[in-house]
Amino acid sequence: MPIIKSAKKKLRQDVKRRQANKKYEASYKEAVKKAKKNQDQSKLTGLIKKAFSAIDKAIKKNVIHKNKGARLKSSISKLSKKS
Repeated sequence: MPIIKSAKKKLRQDVKRRQANKKYEASYKEAVKKAKKNQDQSKLTGLIKKAFSAIDKAIKKNVIHKNKGARLKSSISKLSKKS
């Protein structure tokens, strides 16, 4: 455990940030999973849109790198082209 006052504050900040980052990470992972799992073409466009939004938010908050986001979005967009 930190002893110095500034180190204690840093620990509190890190815990808050970790929780926020986990929320964004879980959000984009869940959206990607749903989009990849779904086979119904009528629902797919909505799921892809939600996944793109979640990925963009994670990129904006620096939870994932922009190139990883681009890779994820590319793999999801291929799903709509399959049919």
